[in-house]
Formats: sequence, structure tokens, C-alpha cells
Amino acid sequence: MTVRNFGKFTLRFRPYTLELRHVFTVSTASRTTTPAVLAELEFEGVTGYGEAAMPPYLGESEASVLKFLNQVDFSGFDDPFLTADILHYIDGIAPKNTAAKAAIDIALHDLLGKIMNRPWHRIWGFNPASTPYTSYTIGIDTAEMVRQKVREAAPYKLLKVKLGLDTDKMMIETIREVTDKPLCADVNQGWRHREEALEMAHWLSERGVVFLEQPMPKEQVDDNAWLTENSPIPTVADEAVQRLSDVRKAFGVYNGINIKLMKCTGMREAHQMVELARALDMKVMLGCMTETSCAISAAAQLAPIVDWADLDGALLIGNDAFQGMEVVDGKITLPNRPGIGAVPLSAAHQTQ
Repeated sequence: MTVRNFGKFTLRFRPYTLELRHVFTVSTASRTTTPAVLAELEFEGVTGYGEAAMPPYLGESEASVLKFLNQVDFSGFDDPFLTADILHYIDGIAPKNTAAKAAIDIALHDLLGKIMNRPWHRIWGFNPASTPYTSYTIGIDTAEMVRQKVREAAPYKLLKVKLGLDTDKMMIETIREVTDKPLCADVNQGWRHREEALEMAHWLSERGVVFLEQPMPKEQVDDNAWLTENSPIPTVADEAVQRLSDVRKAFGVYNGINIKLMKCTGMREAHQMVELARALDMKVMLGCMTETSCAISAAAQLAPIVDWADLDGALLIGNDAFQGMEVVDGKITLPNRPGIGAVPLSAAHQTQ
């Protein structure tokens, strides 16, 4: 654990490897672990928790996050409520590094919520009863493993299926052997030709798929816009939208956007992205990486105001370090605890 003291603030952080329950395969790669860094931000005896989770495609690593957090200096601040100033400073330390920035943002929000003794969904004025069901992700795999994963996902009302390889139809047909639940399809930029993408969109629509996530490479702007215009089901931008400045670029190209804290630097910018997307009359999906219940609970504070949620990241790992947002009968259920509502598992066990 690295400990850095800055007057009234203390920042602590340590690496943590997330162990996946199954090999996780998408159209571009497979992995069994995800590197993460857990952070704590303390102010006058109150501690907020944060997290950076780094899947390979974002270009961050344990080393890059540790380097970034070692550059953070809170000595210029003596009031945690100066959120805009603090996070503007954090964002300016270095370009990109969005997961590292999210670790600070989440910890700061958790800290402030605890000082105010309110959960963030209450501070924002959101109704916790309005949360959607979360999807549960079925990664690309053999037919036998797909059947097993679908059976394990029995409590969930919506399944998210990873596509983008030559096994796409096998994946859907295998799932349909086991369940008739609605599906959403995440192609991870795996399709290349818009005519074939449109043909697949119709085929998937006929088999209960409710939307397509990032069907073609984000660089193929015209192709994605054409598909969106002609598709029988909505399209959602994921890799094409990382930060607030990308939302307006996605307007007219996709029907909606997928917001992830690790892409957009945390809760403050995620909230801004939701508001801009709504102003543009776009759909909003709330997503995640493989993360502990710390980052998942932080994202879940926005769940009452989105159309779809894919907050299963902590369910996909076998070594969650926190207790937080829970999925009850497939529905996101927000903890009635201050801040982001996440408690380290050791502390959670002590209070039970």
C-alpha cells in the first residue's frame, strides 16, 4: 500500500488483480484476469474508496496507474467540496489515463457522500426504485460452455452476448436452445461490412435481440450511421464514445451511447454525459469493465436515469474486495449507505 500525505488529505493505493470466473473472450482478445488499483482518499478522518480497472484496450496498465497516482498532489486543496477544481486539476495532470482519474473521482465522491451522510443517488435526486435490470454477459465460447454460462445466468432477465467472430450465429442459436430471454448483442467492432451488418441486425432482431452495441469499427463513421438508419434495432456506441466530447460526435451515427466510468474519468463526467445524451434525445446505457463492487456501486448511482445497464463486472470475478450494489431478481438494487455505498469486505464482515 502506497501512502501519500497532503495536509488534510491522505491518498492510499495498491494494485489488485481481478480473477475472472471464466475465460473472457471478445472479438479482439481473451483473458483470465484484469489488473486493477484500489484507492482510498481520506479527509479529516473520513475515507472514500475508489478503483481503477484496466482492460487492455484502453491502453492503461498497473504501472501507468501507479505512475499517475504518484503524480497526484492534494496539497493545493483544503476543501473536498471543491469538486470541479479538484477534478479539473486531476484531469490536467496527464492526457488519457481515464481509469486512473476515475479512481480519484470515485473516491472523492464516496468521501463527499459520507461527509453529507447521503448516497449519491439521493444527492442527485434519483429514485432508487427506478433502476433497470442489469444484463449478464456471455463471452464468446464453445457451445457447451455457452450453455453452462446461460444456465449460471438464470437469475438475470437480460443477457448480453459477445459477438464479432465467425461463431455469431452459433452463439445465438446455442443460447436459444436454453432460454428465450431478451438479448443484447455486443460486437466490439467485430463486423466490417455494413451490408452484412444489416443482414445480421435483421437476423438478430428476429431472435429477440433488443439492441446492437458497437457493431463496426468506430472509424467507419459513415457505415455505422448507415446501419443505424436502416437497422430494425437500436445501435449503441461503446468504443466510439469515451468522454463527454465524444457524445455530440455520436449523435446521428448511433441511437445511444454506453457510458463507463473507466472510460470517462468517473462519476462527475458520466453524469454530464447522461445529461447531454438526453438533451440530444439519445438512449443511454450504463456499462462497466470487470471491476470490484467499488466501481460498480459508483456507476450504479446513475442507474435510475438510464435505459439499459450492464453492471455485471463484479459478478464475473471470483475475488470481489467490496460489498455494494446487489442484483436482486436481475434488478439493480442500490445500497442505502452514504457515498457510493461500497464497503470493503473485511469491514462488511465486521459489521454483520
